[in-house]
Amino acid sequence: MTDEPRKRRDGARPRRSTSAALPQLPWQAVRNPYPPMELLSADQLEAIHVTSLRILEELGIELMSPRARALLRAAGATVDESCGNVRLDRELVAKALSTAPSSFSLTPRNPERRIHLGGNHLNFGLVAGPPNVHDLERGRRPGNYRDYCDFVRLAQHFNVIHLLGNQVCAPIDLPATSRHLDTYLANLTLSDRVFHCTAIGAGRARDAIEMVAIARGLSIEELAESPAVITIISVNSPRRFDEAMTDGLMEMASHGQPVVITPFTLMGAMAPVSLAAALAQQNAEALFGVVLAQVVRSGTPVMYGAFTSNVDMRSGAPAFGTPENAKANVASGQLARRYRLPYRTSNASASNAADAQGAYETQMSLWGAILGHGNLIYHAAGWQEGGLTASYEKLVLDVEMLQMMTEFLRPIEVNEAELGFEAVAAVPTGGHFFGVPHTMARYEHAFYQPLVSNWQNFESWELAGAHDATQRATTIWKRALLEYEQPPLDTAIAEALEVYVADRRAQIGDGDP
Repeated sequence: MTDEPRKRRDGARPRRSTSAALPQLPWQAVRNPYPPMELLSADQLEAIHVTSLRILEELGIELMSPRARALLRAAGATVDESCGNVRLDRELVAKALSTAPSSFSLTPRNPERRIHLGGNHLNFGLVAGPPNVHDLERGRRPGNYRDYCDFVRLAQHFNVIHLLGNQVCAPIDLPATSRHLDTYLANLTLSDRVFHCTAIGAGRARDAIEMVAIARGLSIEELAESPAVITIISVNSPRRFDEAMTDGLMEMASHGQPVVITPFTLMGAMAPVSLAAALAQQNAEALFGVVLAQVVRSGTPVMYGAFTSNVDMRSGAPAFGTPENAKANVASGQLARRYRLPYRTSNASASNAADAQGAYETQMSLWGAILGHGNLIYHAAGWQEGGLTASYEKLVLDVEMLQMMTEFLRPIEVNEAELGFEAVAAVPTGGHFFGVPHTMARYEHAFYQPLVSNWQNFESWELAGAHDATQRATTIWKRALLEYEQPPLDTAIAEALEVYVADRRAQIGDGDP
């Protein structure tokens, strides 16, 4: 590990990276030192908990995997094979929660990029899953491998991004059955960050586990004791776990790799229109996934995932960054802490452009995630168009917001030197502090240096081209790609990864991985 966490605990300001021309904060373990916000009273929290248990006991969840149903039946669940419905009693839920760890670490091929999930640790993830990409110069286009690799390079370049999302854009120019191999290879060669793998079926999850083990020089058994890759299990809300995702969950859990159980509870569509009811449904679905993971392998790391927002009731279109979404982010954190589970939330917007709407909706959801003490903020950089597009400009604007949030979370230092009584005494009334020793000793790193913001006066800004923030972001992402440096990788490991991909591609062919 780097010594940045120690520096932060000692109160010293971490120095900026000097290896890149673009101003950015150094890689660091980010922590949230402030108490979490609590929107729900103890009674309200308990009412949601009890209602979610009633959903599990009385209504059940449709589980489309026969193998998973057999496992839960053996563990004591009530299973109706005629419709795939599975009901869990509260004792089974409590037992699973007692074995799920409250925190865990993920170690990528570069151990200095290890991340911690749980407690007050905070990690920002790259956008994941959009079928399209966009930038101001080339416009909106289908996802492709070239753009995929460039997004990975940008994530590697910007220190505030801790984790690569699952397919930052879908490279639809590659065969659907094997494109996951190409994306994993890009993740492991162009970056040294933790990455999220796809769990649509056991094969794709197993490939990620095998490739990360190769990259770290470990056996599969050793990797189970030192997790390295994570996945998100998206629940088909309301109350359905499909077979492919369930098989992916079981494959990951059986090898000790973390799973994030995330219901997709959009109020008014996939969940009731009231926030309390949506939270109860979300909670039931998340707890069901926790139980299944623990039944597969007791003690396997699991995260409480939340993705509750609302729809536009006039059109049915998903909305993000709304007041309801922000409140759900905070309240979901309370539920995760009730069960002592690490908490995944998201940073999202419904805007179709990297514009003011995209910024204020992102800020709303980001503040909800921060105040709710999220441990993993997914889609933190690059999300646009309600998740249908990965945007180059939005990624840069989001990096600015994430860096500013990181600085906000740095505790205020109060001691004799920082209080500066002598500096106050040295400046006469009506004077200024520009040249006093207190200022001169601190001016270089006294304040956050922005990546995107322009603080020129109007005349100077106009003479420089009058570029707005989105236009400046275009210049920045292009410059970042020029400054990108590929992290070193042992030649033998790189060759072993290439061989694995070639072998698996031949095995898969046109079939199901």
